[in-house]
Amino acid sequence: MSTTRFGSGQPLSRRDLLRLTGLAGAAAAFSSTLGACGGPASTNSTGDTKESLTAVVGYGNNQTWDPLQTASAFAMAAMLHCYEALVEGDPLTREPYPGLAKALPEATGTRLAFELRAGAQWHDGRPVTADDVVFTYARALDPAENVLVRTFLTPWLKEVRKTGEHSVEFLLAGPFHYALQRIQTVKIVPKHVFEGRWQDAVAGKVVGSGPYRVVEQAPLSHTRFERFDAYNGTRPAVYRRMLWNSIVEAAPRVAKISGARPAVQIVENIPAANADQLRADGRTVEFADGGNNLWLMFNTARPPFDNKLVRQALHHAIDKKKMIEVGLRGKGTAGTSFINPKLVAQPAANDLGYDPGKARELLRQAGAGDLRITLLTTNTTLVADCVNVLKEGWDAIGVQSTVDAQDTKALFSKLDSGADFQVVATTQNAEQFGNDPDLLIRYYYAGSGVAPKYAKWKGPQAQELSRLLDRTSATGADGERAALVKQALDLLADQAVVYPIVFTQNGTAWDPRTLGGVRAQGYPGLNLNQAKPTG
Repeated sequence: MSTTRFGSGQPLSRRDLLRLTGLAGAAAAFSSTLGACGGPASTNSTGDTKESLTAVVGYGNNQTWDPLQTASAFAMAAMLHCYEALVEGDPLTREPYPGLAKALPEATGTRLAFELRAGAQWHDGRPVTADDVVFTYARALDPAENVLVRTFLTPWLKEVRKTGEHSVEFLLAGPFHYALQRIQTVKIVPKHVFEGRWQDAVAGKVVGSGPYRVVEQAPLSHTRFERFDAYNGTRPAVYRRMLWNSIVEAAPRVAKISGARPAVQIVENIPAANADQLRADGRTVEFADGGNNLWLMFNTARPPFDNKLVRQALHHAIDKKKMIEVGLRGKGTAGTSFINPKLVAQPAANDLGYDPGKARELLRQAGAGDLRITLLTTNTTLVADCVNVLKEGWDAIGVQSTVDAQDTKALFSKLDSGADFQVVATTQNAEQFGNDPDLLIRYYYAGSGVAPKYAKWKGPQAQELSRLLDRTSATGADGERAALVKQALDLLADQAVVYPIVFTQNGTAWDPRTLGGVRAQGYPGLNLNQAKPTG
């Protein structure tokens, strides 16, 4: 197998917050440098299930591996095993625990002090220092770099400065309730490796301080890991080796965990249609609720979609119950609020529920009775099945619709180039970054999120949402915070600029005869830091 060395990728372009496709040049530059070359994903195996773990992730490993920039499901999941933030969190609850920090800091108004874990090392053997933390956060906060995680840090974090060889201090703009959750999004990187060489990270180079180190990258095939024996944190690697196969197509992904003798121990992104058969094969199959949702986005700079009544009408025309039954095979929840109601039990005042009569009346009030729409969508099976139900609903109220489906990368490339559009339907999941209301809303509506960038939403309501979020995150009173979140959710439902139709469940299957200590999670990828062999 031929390989390309790290560093031969294209220079990092400044991506906006919700570019899902990663850097185009990174896929071509992906490299395999430290381990022997393997065959295609279907032939790779780690062997002994006591010492080795083989997994399948349903997303490509060929997008950017820049820890401050990526939204790649594969890369983000892998980095949880290789990099550390000062504060880490439980994969499901996000309950904070010390990562690179020796202990969680005590909140003291607008200052947070951290001491690094004694003896922490990078995968190349160099010690982790305060300079690495300051270097990482300087880039994360730099408006010129405008990396993805920056939206999660502004406006609450002003500066991170060195106070000793192994200690730093965070200076906050004001009290911020979610500080320990937000710090989890920033993985610390070694200054001596990546300063001036971020293209190496884009192309797949991984040098962290976590329990596993990456030893091989094969684009659109697999990533290999080995235990980092010098790791001295709270969650050391159990396995000597891990192999993660990248299999985007559902059928071969499911086949890997099927039968009497499955080829792998765990597979994520399991379709609901395959759950019963896998259980009959002796697999454990669990589905988890999370932030993954199919949403509609309207171009508010283009009439009549600048009228909220039109946007509301098109939501009311969609039979969400049917969409869950047909498109999601029963594994989903209606979008009665901007946040999955199974995560935050605060339905919006206007739940935008199925009501064709109301949809027609709202279109009449808006003077949009003869509406023709070209709906841009992504071409995954899930989206296609759901969009069929959507189109039926629109057709039934007299809205003539044409569906233009394309791959995610192509769709967002068009949007990035400034292409005009009317309505977009696709899936996204902010929960891979966190699960608090502030993050889940800002992901779409702040900074370079899809609402301001693509939907071109601005004006008094946008400013009011920003004020509500700032007030919510600054208050320490649970009751007041919940009331402010409810106001934000009501505003989002009223405006319906970027708004979920349904939330999907994420399925994971594993072989309980060989693997334990794992849980299904409601966002893409796997967290195997507490996995362990059974039997």
